[in-house]
Amino acid sequence: MADSRDKSDEAPVVARELAIVCLVAAVAGALIGFVGGAFRWCLLRADAARIDLLGWAHELPGPGWLIPMGVTAVCAAIAALIVRWVPFASGSGIQHVEAVSRGEVDPPQFRILPATLVGGVLSIGSGLVLGREGPIVHMGAVAGAETARRAGMNADHQRLLQTSVSGAGLAVAFNAPIGGALFVFEEVMHSFRLRTVVPVLVSVAVGVACSRLVVGDSPDFSVGPVDPPSITLLPAFVVFGLLTGVLGAAYNRAVMGSLSVVDALRSVPSVVKATAIGGAIGLLSAASPPATGGGDSLVQHVLSGGALAIPLVALYVALRFATGPLSYAAGTPGGLFAPLLALGALWGVLYAGICHAIVPGIDSSVAVPMAIVGMASMFSATVRAPVTGAVLVMEMTATTSITVPMLAAVAGAFAVAQLMGSSPIYDSLRERMLAQLHHPPRGD
Repeated sequence: MADSRDKSDEAPVVARELAIVCLVAAVAGALIGFVGGAFRWCLLRADAARIDLLGWAHELPGPGWLIPMGVTAVCAAIAALIVRWVPFASGSGIQHVEAVSRGEVDPPQFRILPATLVGGVLSIGSGLVLGREGPIVHMGAVAGAETARRAGMNADHQRLLQTSVSGAGLAVAFNAPIGGALFVFEEVMHSFRLRTVVPVLVSVAVGVACSRLVVGDSPDFSVGPVDPPSITLLPAFVVFGLLTGVLGAAYNRAVMGSLSVVDALRSVPSVVKATAIGGAIGLLSAASPPATGGGDSLVQHVLSGGALAIPLVALYVALRFATGPLSYAAGTPGGLFAPLLALGALWGVLYAGICHAIVPGIDSSVAVPMAIVGMASMFSATVRAPVTGAVLVMEMTATTSITVPMLAAVAGAFAVAQLMGSSPIYDSLRERMLAQLHHPPRGD
């Protein structure tokens, strides 16, 4: 009797605590909704300005390519200076979110938010091959922790809120509420707990609603009707998934390898390294604009059925495979998801083109489905969160007609990457971050 009475007495307390947590999650969700929406709006304006600058530079007499090269180098240098002031603003930020969730580091401080916001606009907007999602996830985590801190909550609740609202950040970044929520459960926490599920859903719902007031409520990519591929083509998608697993594992190693090479240059200041990488990306941007930037416009072209010669697609795959890790090694704010999705879409088009040329019965109509499947499979192979990747891509493209081949390819990509011994990218980045905290690099 006493035990049942104790439990009945505890129930109102638990319910009241959950209500308070959800209220704080709603406030933090609104904050990241508006901040993340503003961040996306700034990146859209910066990308348009970059394209205009490239067009203007090409029309100038003499070495006009020096202008985009110089602009990207300067923006990368300023972003690197910001990171020197706030080291946790470097890179994606998702590894920091995961470390906080595991209790390995303290909840993030508010100064990370403005540093990531300004540094991200400079680095991503100037053409570095980085994604918007990492900074917005990080800013969402900061919003959650800071709101909890201002509400007088303890460190445990600050961790809970930073983890919960990080999902709202991903949802805002890609206008994908379900994918944002799943990201917290599958990638950050690796579990479903009632204590977290409700605040995650509240923050995601509020965050996406507020962001849509700023950037609209259309899917990230406009895709026409896609007919379900014939079941006879399922083996082609499975093989594609297996090959994508190899590509994803190689990409993870390229990212970590690039970071190791840059870290090894201890005598060179981080700002100088970021400037040099920015200059190289700016030079490439002058020669081939689609090879740089987050890649959204290139993906939209592909998903709209736009024609690209197979040799050109192969070139873009090679260039973006190299420039993504190189850009991330600059150490400026910027994520990995968006470049991964662009690489996956291009890889899908390339695979479809090769199959069309050598496999009877496969025509060019499979290019768009393969590009969409490539986005989810590449995500699965690198991040190792297959359900989140599949749902995220379905929300971004508003396409569900290719769910069966997508799941088959995603499973194949996941399995091959695991068998190759490739660690999930954010596990590797988190371990690197913790190692640097315990043994700071000398130089700067």
